[in-house]
This record gives sequence, C-alpha cells and structure tokens, in this order.
Amino acid sequence: MAFRSLDKKTRTVAGLGGVIVFMGAMSWAAIPLYNWFCAVTGYGGTTGVAEAGSDAVLDQTIKVRFDANTEARMPWEFRPMEREMELKIGEDGLAYYEAYNPTDRPVAGQAGYNVAPFTAGAYFEKVQCFCFNEQVLQPGERVEMPVYFYVDPEIVEDRDAKFTKTITLSYTFYEIDLPDAAKQAALGEDSDTTVN
Repeated sequence: MAFRSLDKKTRTVAGLGGVIVFMGAMSWAAIPLYNWFCAVTGYGGTTGVAEAGSDAVLDQTIKVRFDANTEARMPWEFRPMEREMELKIGEDGLAYYEAYNPTDRPVAGQAGYNVAPFTAGAYFEKVQCFCFNEQVLQPGERVEMPVYFYVDPEIVEDRDAKFTKTITLSYTFYEIDLPDAAKQAALGEDSDTTVN
C-alpha cells in the first residue's frame, strides 16, 4: 500500500512539474507568438512588411495621416515632415519624419508603431522604414528618416476595411541603451577632450 501511494505521489509531482514547464514555455513564447499573430493579421494596427512596392494601383484614393510621439523620458524632438498625403490604393508613398537630439550626449532610440483604424493594419505595407532599426543621434544632430509604403489593393475586398477613407500611421520613439559601437565612440570622444 505504501508503494501505491508513493507511485501516485510521484505521478502527481511529475504531472505538476510538466504543467509548470509547459506554462513556463508558453510564457516565454507568448510575446513572439503574439507579435507574429499581429504581423500576419494586422491585429492591433500592426503593419505588414513588403519586399517591394505594389504591382497593382487602383483608381480609388485613400488619405494617410502621419503622427509622431515620444515616450516621456525620451529627450528627442520628433515630428512628421508632412501631416498627410492622399494617394491611390496600391501607389507607392514616401514620407519623412524628422528627429532632433537637443541634448549634449548621444541618445539611441527605437520606434514603435501602429496604424488606425486597426482593420487597415493588415493592408498597410512598409517596404522600408526607419522603425526597422535602432537610431542613434549625436548631440545636436537632426535627421530626416524615410518611410516607404503602400496600401495593399486587397483592402477593397475586406468587408470591414474596405470603407476606410483615412489611415493614421503613428510612431512613438523610446530611448534605448546605446549600442556598443556608439558607446565606444562616445567614450573615445570623451577621452579625446580630456586634458592631462
């Protein structure tokens, strides 16, 4: 009888251990799976990424508005250089954002983005975007950053998104740690200015 109860306890402990391992694995995979789901479906206003521009252009037009924000601790000034543009669905668009670092130190940033309405996210395709990479601005540096995009003509077939007249592309820049190369450059500049 002691053997049977030990066997049952061992199975219970093994089962609980398996549940804990499974839950840990699912927690670890949740963010990549969610990001993949959003990228595929456009859920939450996540945009698509295209290898090249569109191969079809419709006569129907759509307006694209541009929005820029910075996270509370991000010291940059960040704005769209053009507030909106109207283009044909499927036509390639090129817009620029401007960022300025008013501080006396290098600042690295990464842009998060989405589109509104969310139903249009799956049809807003970025070919090239500053948001794909981290950006480093030196003290006093001002840059223009391009976004090359199009609205996929398949939007007119979607029962929810086909009535969309305006899409808002919104970016928020967050400060991140400086990449190692930028840290080394900043340290090198500091050491050059040191007086012995």
